[in-house]
Amino acid sequence: MNNRYLNGIWLVIGCCFLQLASSAQTVPAGNTNIKLNQIGFYPAATKIAVITNAKVGKFYIQNSSKKTVFTGELKQSAQSAFSGKYTYIANFTSFNKPGKYTVSILGTGSSYPFEIKESVYKNVADAAIKAFYFQRASIPLDEKYAGKWHRAEGHPDDKVLVHASAATDKRPAGTVISSPRGWYDAGDYNKYIVNSGITTATLLSLYEDFPEYMKTVQLNIPESNNRIPDVLDEILWNLRWMLTMQDPNDGGVYHKLTNANFDGMVMPDKAGATRYVVQKGTAATLDFAAVMAQASRIFKKFPDQLPGLADSCLDAAELAWQWASKNPNVVYEQDAMNKQFSPKITTGGYGDRYFSDELSWAAAELYVTTGEDEYFNNIGLGKNIGVQVPSWAQVRLLGFYTLTQHPGIQIANHPELKQLKENLLDFADSIIEGADSNAYQTVMTKAPAKFKWGSNSDAANQGILLIKAYQLSHNKKYLNSALSNLDYILGRNAAGYSYVTGYGSKSPMHPHHRPSVADGIVEPVPGLLSGGANAGMQDGVKLASIVPDEAFIDDDRSYATNEIAINWNAPIAYLANAIEALQREIVTK
Repeated sequence: MNNRYLNGIWLVIGCCFLQLASSAQTVPAGNTNIKLNQIGFYPAATKIAVITNAKVGKFYIQNSSKKTVFTGELKQSAQSAFSGKYTYIANFTSFNKPGKYTVSILGTGSSYPFEIKESVYKNVADAAIKAFYFQRASIPLDEKYAGKWHRAEGHPDDKVLVHASAATDKRPAGTVISSPRGWYDAGDYNKYIVNSGITTATLLSLYEDFPEYMKTVQLNIPESNNRIPDVLDEILWNLRWMLTMQDPNDGGVYHKLTNANFDGMVMPDKAGATRYVVQKGTAATLDFAAVMAQASRIFKKFPDQLPGLADSCLDAAELAWQWASKNPNVVYEQDAMNKQFSPKITTGGYGDRYFSDELSWAAAELYVTTGEDEYFNNIGLGKNIGVQVPSWAQVRLLGFYTLTQHPGIQIANHPELKQLKENLLDFADSIIEGADSNAYQTVMTKAPAKFKWGSNSDAANQGILLIKAYQLSHNKKYLNSALSNLDYILGRNAAGYSYVTGYGSKSPMHPHHRPSVADGIVEPVPGLLSGGANAGMQDGVKLASIVPDEAFIDDDRSYATNEIAINWNAPIAYLANAIEALQREIVTK
């Protein structure tokens, strides 16, 4: 996930997608020097394989009967890989006949199998959302929905203590509150508002951007068939927990619900340590305000199914805004807190010292939902506002997405919004420039600096930015570039993995994820996005290579490369589902 491991190391928690997951026990034969999207390709989309040990010559597309159905010429990449070696590109975009195939090269062998068909990413797209069902606290996962990954209920969280750091006159230390539901954050069994914020917002945006498509997505969860789209049902499990994390007496939001220390590698029902809500903070409260404002305008469309929820969310958002306005710089600094209060809390920190981005995001969401200029005036727009691909610690762009995608906003009254759209497209242009020339021909493989903790979430979030740019401009270069990053995640990368568990011929079998380690099942929970290449080795696990994009190991001890986390699954869920929703608009360059 993120740098939270530098503050308090931990793992990752899982999720899985039942009926669509492919078994990982039997791996089809394939040459690992041929890197390609192991799931497959749309008939009309760009189709590329990258070969790391070839020379200029021919390549062949063969069907399941080993019959050659297409022949092409390999071309050397314009730029070398981070390893210093050049790759060779097999481009078979013009071949569009549906079926199952391999790429074959004389002297090298054949690739892992792939398919060409419509809706080729449907299963993995569904799985990435279904993953959140398997993250649920406070509910047993029944076999009907969870298959062989069914498990007992963990953490009812109906008797949670107010930690001394969070004590007030009306809720003194030791006060018992109820705070059930929610998603386990990662490998640990704790729940963090800051990371939950960007995660929930990303999934809300998936529905908000593609409502008609998301209404068709059926996930086989307990709430299915209740006249609410399944993705919103899953979001509600976490949203209702988030609402319990606001102190109703003043509007402040607790930073996290946690044990004092991390649990061992056990199933959630075996983890029975005392649970606490810990210190209110500005970051958590503003993240909460943003999510609740966004949720309010979405759930307002379901008044019969969810009476009063939209109003409750907006009330909570406005109350949180008021607390943050009075407390604009309350930093969650765990080490300092532990010097003053007990018990000491050693779980993930999610510390953030700069709140201008959280303020901007919350203001943008509240402005779009309410139309009140008080909020607009706090967004902080301007030509020189720097933006970054979103992460839990940098959320400004989330608000900018919202502002540019709601045409009802009065641009005549706020001409800055026109400039904001131009800035977003300029940013998108900057990240795709030169991507076609690098060794793997993806946006993600442009710069080695991207290969840090949770690098795969950067790839997915880059993809979201490019989807947003496509929605703003209708320029297909952005859509094709977004698809190239999905290709990267699903196998066209230097490590040669499809990084989503259970999907592709070579996917992680040993993710750093408690249930997958402790449940006694060979296959890991499917649908989880592994963190990806990271040469930092913060966990002390030695890697075979520290070349930036090769620095990955399928080892459950390696939380620096092979953990999973909700804020990583949300962007891959958005990207894969958005691509599926837009598949008929994808054409070759």
